[in-house]
Amino acid sequence: MPQDKLSYKKMTIEELVVLSQQDDFKAIEELIKKIQSDVFATLSYLSKSNNNLSDLTQEVLIKVASSIRNLKNPKCFKSWLNQIITNTYYDDIRKKKHKPEMLSIDYTCEALNFGIKIDIPDKKFKPIEKCITSECERFIKSAIRELPDIFRIAIVLREFQGLSYEEIAQTTNASIGTVKSRISRARIKLQEALKNYI
Repeated sequence: MPQDKLSYKKMTIEELVVLSQQDDFKAIEELIKKIQSDVFATLSYLSKSNNNLSDLTQEVLIKVASSIRNLKNPKCFKSWLNQIITNTYYDDIRKKKHKPEMLSIDYTCEALNFGIKIDIPDKKFKPIEKCITSECERFIKSAIRELPDIFRIAIVLREFQGLSYEEIAQTTNASIGTVKSRISRARIKLQEALKNYI
């Protein structure tokens, strides 16, 4: 019996993964919808620039959709996804070492703004609160982006993706002791960098 669109939205990630592995394309579509903002957010903290975040996100989502059948245990989806995100990020770094830095036209247009302004009301925050929140987020993201890769990846996987030390160790091919040390050092560096702001 075919599922209706509403029932897919109510499914857990694990249920969607199981159906996706059975070539249920609606399940794959819903799974991608559920994870895409998390993938983008994780990459935005890992990457030092915003230039190709959309491309990297799309690359990760394509890899997820095309290799979902290779995941042996649907309960391990989050770790598996973070492995794909991390590998895609490292692949991108390796590619950049072999070619000169390019400036995205889309990013340039966005940066120049061309006088286009769209105001979207946000009922959650008053203007001053929204300003403080976005300014604080900007400082935090900037501080995280300044961390060396090994610290940045460990802290993002722990604090933003909620992975356990064991999962991070597996994702980064490091020992649990090394992961704990990297996270601890990352936290110290972030506290130092943000002490005047927070």
